[in-house]
Amino acid sequence: MRAVTVTGFGGPEVLEYGEVPDPAPGPGQVLIDVAVADVLFLDTMLRSGAGREYFPVRPPYVPGGGVAGTVLAVGFGADPALVGHRAVAHTGISGGYAEQAIAEVGDLVPVPHGRNVATAAALLHDGITALALVTATGVGPGTSVLVVGASGGLGVASVQLAAARGARVVATGRQPKLDRIRMLGVAEVVDTGDPDWAAGIGPFDVVLDNVGGELGAAAFELVTPGGRFSAHGTPSGAFTAVDPAAAAARGITLHGITDVQFDPATLRRLTAAALAEPALQPVIGQTFQLEKAADAHRAIAERCVFGKTLLTV
Repeated sequence: MRAVTVTGFGGPEVLEYGEVPDPAPGPGQVLIDVAVADVLFLDTMLRSGAGREYFPVRPPYVPGGGVAGTVLAVGFGADPALVGHRAVAHTGISGGYAEQAIAEVGDLVPVPHGRNVATAAALLHDGITALALVTATGVGPGTSVLVVGASGGLGVASVQLAAARGARVVATGRQPKLDRIRMLGVAEVVDTGDPDWAAGIGPFDVVLDNVGGELGAAAFELVTPGGRFSAHGTPSGAFTAVDPAAAAARGITLHGITDVQFDPATLRRLTAAALAEPALQPVIGQTFQLEKAADAHRAIAERCVFGKTLLTV
Protein backbone atom coordinates (compact mmCIF):
# COMPACT_ATOMS: atom_id res chain seq x y z
CA MET A 1 0.00 0.00 0.00
CA ARG A 2 0.97 3.67 -0.18
CA ALA A 3 1.76 5.70 2.92
CA VAL A 4 3.67 8.73 4.17
CA THR A 5 6.82 7.98 6.15
CA VAL A 6 8.89 10.22 8.40
CA THR A 7 12.37 9.29 7.21
CA GLY A 8 14.20 11.31 9.87
CA PHE A 9 13.54 14.16 12.27
CA GLY A 10 13.40 17.50 10.48
CA GLY A 11 11.21 19.76 8.39
CA PRO A 12 8.28 18.79 6.15
CA GLU A 13 10.74 17.56 3.53
CA VAL A 14 11.39 14.42 5.63
CA LEU A 15 7.85 13.24 4.82
CA GLU A 16 8.11 10.79 1.94
CA TYR A 17 5.20 9.19 0.09
CA GLY A 18 5.68 5.69 -1.25
CA GLU A 19 5.10 1.98 -0.92
CA VAL A 20 5.20 0.27 2.47
CA PRO A 21 4.27 -3.29 3.45
CA ASP A 22 0.55 -4.02 3.63
CA PRO A 23 -0.63 -4.18 7.25
CA ALA A 24 -2.55 -7.17 8.61
CA PRO A 25 -4.80 -7.07 11.68
CA GLY A 26 -3.66 -9.12 14.64
CA PRO A 27 -5.84 -10.58 17.41
CA GLY A 28 -8.40 -8.04 18.56
CA GLN A 29 -7.57 -5.64 15.76
CA VAL A 30 -9.23 -4.32 12.61
CA LEU A 31 -7.90 -3.14 9.26
CA ILE A 32 -9.39 0.16 8.10
CA ASP A 33 -9.58 1.35 4.50
CA VAL A 34 -8.66 4.96 5.23
CA ALA A 35 -10.71 7.69 3.59
CA VAL A 36 -9.53 10.59 5.76
CA ALA A 37 -6.59 11.00 8.13
CA ASP A 38 -6.50 13.56 10.91
CA VAL A 39 -3.64 16.07 10.94
CA LEU A 40 -2.56 17.65 14.23
CA PHE A 41 -0.05 20.28 15.24
CA LEU A 42 1.36 17.47 17.39
CA ASP A 43 2.23 15.57 14.20
CA THR A 44 4.42 18.45 13.07
CA MET A 45 6.12 18.63 16.46
CA LEU A 46 6.92 14.92 16.53
CA ARG A 47 8.19 15.04 12.94
CA SER A 48 10.60 17.82 13.92
CA GLY A 49 11.97 15.75 16.79
CA ALA A 50 10.28 17.68 19.60
CA GLY A 51 8.43 15.97 22.41
CA ARG A 52 10.53 12.80 22.42
CA GLU A 53 10.51 12.77 26.21
CA TYR A 54 6.74 12.28 26.09
CA PHE A 55 6.20 10.41 22.81
CA PRO A 56 8.60 7.53 22.12
CA VAL A 57 8.51 7.63 18.34
CA ARG A 58 11.58 7.15 16.16
CA PRO A 59 12.05 7.33 12.36
CA PRO A 60 11.21 5.70 10.14
CA TYR A 61 7.54 5.73 11.05
CA VAL A 62 4.16 6.50 9.50
CA PRO A 63 2.74 9.57 11.30
CA GLY A 64 -0.88 10.24 12.17
CA GLY A 65 -2.94 9.31 15.21
CA GLY A 66 -6.46 9.04 13.86
CA VAL A 67 -8.37 7.89 10.78
CA ALA A 68 -11.87 7.55 9.39
CA GLY A 69 -12.96 5.04 6.81
CA THR A 70 -14.42 1.56 6.33
CA VAL A 71 -13.46 -1.64 8.10
CA LEU A 72 -11.81 -3.96 5.55
CA ALA A 73 -10.89 -6.96 7.68
CA VAL A 74 -10.73 -8.14 11.28
CA GLY A 75 -8.19 -10.15 13.22
CA PHE A 76 -8.74 -13.17 15.41
CA GLY A 77 -11.36 -12.58 18.08
CA ALA A 78 -12.87 -9.50 16.42
CA ASP A 79 -16.46 -9.56 15.21
CA PRO A 80 -16.57 -10.25 11.43
CA ALA A 81 -19.79 -8.22 11.26
CA LEU A 82 -17.65 -5.08 11.60
CA VAL A 83 -16.43 -5.49 8.02
CA GLY A 84 -18.01 -2.83 5.80
CA HIS A 85 -18.92 -0.48 8.66
CA ARG A 86 -17.93 3.20 8.60
CA ALA A 87 -15.86 4.05 11.64
CA VAL A 88 -13.26 6.33 13.18
CA ALA A 89 -10.37 5.14 15.28
CA HIS A 90 -7.41 6.44 17.20
CA THR A 91 -4.21 4.74 16.11
CA GLY A 92 -1.97 6.04 18.89
CA ILE A 93 0.72 8.42 17.65
CA SER A 94 1.50 6.71 14.35
CA GLY A 95 0.02 4.77 11.45
CA GLY A 96 -2.64 7.19 10.22
CA TYR A 97 -1.10 8.73 7.09
CA ALA A 98 -1.71 5.64 4.97
CA GLU A 99 -4.16 3.98 2.61
CA GLN A 100 -4.85 1.37 5.29
CA ALA A 101 -4.44 1.50 9.06
CA ILE A 102 -4.57 -0.90 11.98
CA ALA A 103 -6.66 -0.13 15.07
CA GLU A 104 -7.68 -2.01 18.18
CA VAL A 105 -11.31 -3.09 18.20
CA GLY A 106 -11.76 -1.18 21.45
CA ASP A 107 -10.66 2.04 19.72
CA LEU A 108 -13.23 1.72 16.93
CA VAL A 109 -16.23 4.08 17.04
CA PRO A 110 -19.05 3.93 14.44
CA VAL A 111 -19.68 7.03 12.35
CA PRO A 112 -23.28 7.96 13.23
CA HIS A 113 -26.00 8.75 10.73
CA GLY A 114 -25.76 12.39 9.73
CA ARG A 115 -21.97 12.56 9.89
CA ASN A 116 -19.74 11.96 6.90
CA VAL A 117 -16.28 10.49 7.36
CA ALA A 118 -14.56 13.86 6.92
CA THR A 119 -16.47 15.59 9.72
CA ALA A 120 -16.06 12.50 11.86
CA ALA A 121 -12.29 12.59 11.34
CA ALA A 122 -12.27 16.31 12.13
CA LEU A 123 -13.82 15.59 15.54
CA LEU A 124 -11.59 12.65 16.37
CA HIS A 125 -9.10 14.69 18.40
CA ASP A 126 -10.29 18.29 18.53
CA GLY A 127 -13.90 17.44 19.32
CA ILE A 128 -13.11 15.20 22.27
CA THR A 129 -10.43 17.58 23.59
CA ALA A 130 -12.83 20.52 23.52
CA LEU A 131 -15.58 18.41 25.08
CA ALA A 132 -13.30 17.28 27.91
CA LEU A 133 -11.91 20.76 28.63
CA VAL A 134 -15.22 22.60 28.48
CA THR A 135 -16.63 20.03 30.88
CA ALA A 136 -13.61 20.04 33.22
CA THR A 137 -13.60 23.84 33.49
CA GLY A 138 -17.30 24.01 34.30
CA VAL A 139 -18.44 26.11 31.35
CA GLY A 140 -22.17 26.72 31.60
CA PRO A 141 -24.90 29.37 31.32
CA GLY A 142 -23.58 32.82 32.08
CA THR A 143 -19.91 31.75 32.19
CA SER A 144 -17.50 34.23 30.61
CA VAL A 145 -14.97 32.35 28.47
CA LEU A 146 -11.85 33.48 26.63
CA VAL A 147 -10.70 31.14 23.88
CA VAL A 148 -7.07 31.94 23.07
CA GLY A 149 -6.31 30.88 19.50
CA ALA A 150 -9.79 30.31 18.12
CA SER A 151 -8.84 29.81 14.46
CA GLY A 152 -7.69 26.19 14.69
CA GLY A 153 -9.77 23.04 14.84
CA LEU A 154 -9.65 22.90 18.64
CA GLY A 155 -10.39 26.61 18.95
CA VAL A 156 -13.44 26.36 16.70
CA ALA A 157 -14.74 23.36 18.64
CA SER A 158 -14.17 25.13 21.96
CA VAL A 159 -16.09 28.19 20.81
CA GLN A 160 -18.98 26.08 19.53
CA LEU A 161 -19.32 24.04 22.70
CA ALA A 162 -18.96 26.98 25.09
CA ALA A 163 -21.57 29.00 23.19
CA ALA A 164 -23.94 26.03 23.07
CA ARG A 165 -23.68 25.75 26.86
CA GLY A 166 -24.81 29.33 27.29
CA ALA A 167 -21.44 30.99 27.88
CA ARG A 168 -20.42 34.44 26.71
CA VAL A 169 -17.43 33.72 24.47
CA VAL A 170 -14.62 36.07 23.53
CA ALA A 171 -12.10 34.68 21.03
CA THR A 172 -8.61 35.71 20.00
CA GLY A 173 -6.92 35.40 16.63
CA ARG A 174 -4.79 37.19 14.08
CA GLN A 175 -5.46 38.81 10.75
CA PRO A 176 -6.61 37.71 8.20
CA LYS A 177 -8.63 35.17 10.18
CA LEU A 178 -10.66 37.51 12.40
CA ASP A 179 -13.71 37.75 10.13
CA ARG A 180 -13.97 33.97 9.97
CA ILE A 181 -13.77 33.77 13.75
CA ARG A 182 -16.61 36.31 14.01
CA MET A 183 -18.75 34.01 11.89
CA LEU A 184 -18.60 31.43 14.70
CA GLY A 185 -20.99 33.63 16.69
CA VAL A 186 -18.64 34.89 19.41
CA ALA A 187 -19.49 37.96 21.47
CA GLU A 188 -16.18 39.64 20.66
CA VAL A 189 -13.03 38.97 18.65
CA VAL A 190 -9.66 40.25 19.84
CA ASP A 191 -6.66 40.69 17.54
CA THR A 192 -3.56 39.39 19.31
CA GLY A 193 -1.44 41.12 16.68
CA ASP A 194 -2.06 44.27 18.72
CA PRO A 195 0.57 44.45 21.49
CA ASP A 196 -2.12 45.79 23.84
CA TRP A 197 -4.67 43.12 22.96
CA ALA A 198 -5.32 42.17 26.59
CA ALA A 199 -6.15 45.71 27.71
CA GLY A 200 -9.81 46.38 28.36
CA ILE A 201 -11.11 42.82 28.17
CA GLY A 202 -12.04 40.40 30.91
CA PRO A 203 -11.89 39.25 33.55
CA PHE A 204 -13.05 35.78 32.54
CA ASP A 205 -14.36 32.86 34.53
CA VAL A 206 -12.59 30.44 32.18
CA VAL A 207 -9.62 30.81 29.85
CA LEU A 208 -8.96 28.03 27.32
CA ASP A 209 -5.40 28.54 26.11
CA ASN A 210 -4.80 26.83 22.76
CA VAL A 211 -1.55 28.71 22.06
CA GLY A 212 0.79 28.81 25.07
CA GLY A 213 3.87 30.97 25.46
CA GLU A 214 3.58 34.72 25.96
CA LEU A 215 -0.03 34.86 24.75
CA GLY A 216 -1.04 32.28 27.30
CA ALA A 217 0.83 34.09 30.07
CA ALA A 218 -1.01 37.32 29.24
CA ALA A 219 -4.32 35.46 29.15
CA PHE A 220 -3.69 33.97 32.61
CA GLU A 221 -3.73 37.49 34.04
CA LEU A 222 -7.29 37.88 32.71
CA VAL A 223 -8.73 35.06 34.82
CA THR A 224 -11.06 36.28 37.54
CA PRO A 225 -10.26 35.23 41.12
CA GLY A 226 -11.74 31.78 41.63
CA GLY A 227 -11.71 31.10 37.89
CA ARG A 228 -10.25 28.32 35.77
CA PHE A 229 -7.27 28.37 33.42
CA SER A 230 -6.40 25.57 30.99
CA ALA A 231 -2.88 25.60 29.52
CA HIS A 232 -3.09 22.83 26.91
CA GLY A 233 -1.82 24.46 23.70
CA THR A 234 1.74 24.60 22.34
CA PRO A 235 1.71 26.24 18.87
CA SER A 236 3.91 28.96 20.39
CA GLY A 237 6.48 26.27 21.14
CA ALA A 238 5.68 25.63 24.79
CA PHE A 239 2.80 25.30 27.21
CA THR A 240 2.04 28.42 29.23
CA ALA A 241 4.16 28.37 32.38
CA VAL A 242 1.99 29.27 35.37
CA ASP A 243 3.28 29.55 38.91
CA PRO A 244 1.00 27.28 40.98
CA ALA A 245 1.50 29.52 43.99
CA ALA A 246 0.33 32.56 42.02
CA ALA A 247 -2.71 30.64 40.83
CA ALA A 248 -3.49 29.44 44.36
CA ALA A 249 -3.22 32.99 45.72
CA ARG A 250 -6.03 34.02 43.37
CA GLY A 251 -8.03 30.83 43.86
CA ILE A 252 -7.54 29.83 40.22
CA THR A 253 -7.90 26.16 39.32
CA LEU A 254 -5.31 25.04 36.77
CA HIS A 255 -6.02 22.58 33.98
CA GLY A 256 -3.84 21.36 31.15
CA ILE A 257 -2.67 18.54 28.95
CA THR A 258 -3.17 15.96 31.70
CA ASP A 259 -6.90 16.66 31.51
CA VAL A 260 -6.97 15.22 27.99
CA GLN A 261 -4.95 12.06 28.60
CA PHE A 262 -7.53 9.26 28.64
CA ASP A 263 -7.64 5.54 29.17
CA PRO A 264 -9.03 3.59 26.18
CA ALA A 265 -12.56 3.24 27.57
CA THR A 266 -12.85 6.96 28.35
CA LEU A 267 -11.39 7.87 24.96
CA ARG A 268 -13.94 5.72 23.17
CA ARG A 269 -16.81 7.17 25.24
CA LEU A 270 -15.72 10.75 24.57
CA THR A 271 -15.24 10.06 20.86
CA ALA A 272 -18.79 8.73 20.58
CA ALA A 273 -20.07 11.73 22.56
CA ALA A 274 -18.24 14.20 20.30
CA LEU A 275 -19.61 12.54 17.15
CA ALA A 276 -23.12 12.73 18.60
CA GLU A 277 -22.85 16.35 19.83
CA PRO A 278 -24.98 18.59 17.57
CA ALA A 279 -23.11 21.74 18.64
CA LEU A 280 -19.89 20.39 17.15
CA GLN A 281 -19.89 21.29 13.47
CA PRO A 282 -16.24 21.28 12.45
CA VAL A 283 -14.96 23.84 10.00
CA ILE A 284 -12.74 21.93 7.58
CA GLY A 285 -10.61 24.77 6.33
CA GLN A 286 -8.28 22.79 4.07
CA THR A 287 -7.74 19.27 2.81
CA PHE A 288 -4.69 17.76 1.15
CA GLN A 289 -4.27 14.53 -0.76
CA LEU A 290 -2.28 11.95 1.18
CA GLU A 291 0.74 12.38 -1.05
CA LYS A 292 0.74 16.12 -0.21
CA ALA A 293 1.17 15.58 3.55
CA ALA A 294 4.33 17.70 3.50
CA ASP A 295 2.29 20.62 2.12
CA ALA A 296 -0.19 20.19 4.96
CA HIS A 297 2.62 20.37 7.50
CA ARG A 298 4.06 23.47 5.81
CA ALA A 299 0.68 25.20 5.89
CA ILE A 300 0.32 24.50 9.60
CA ALA A 301 3.86 25.74 10.29
CA GLU A 302 3.21 28.94 8.34
CA ARG A 303 0.03 29.60 10.36
CA CYS A 304 -2.01 29.97 7.18
CA VAL A 305 -4.66 27.36 8.02
CA PHE A 306 -8.11 27.91 9.47
CA GLY A 307 -10.19 25.31 11.23
CA LYS A 308 -9.36 21.68 10.64
CA THR A 309 -6.69 20.29 8.33
CA LEU A 310 -7.24 16.79 6.93
CA LEU A 311 -5.58 14.37 4.52
CA THR A 312 -7.83 12.61 2.02
CA VAL A 313 -7.02 9.23 0.51
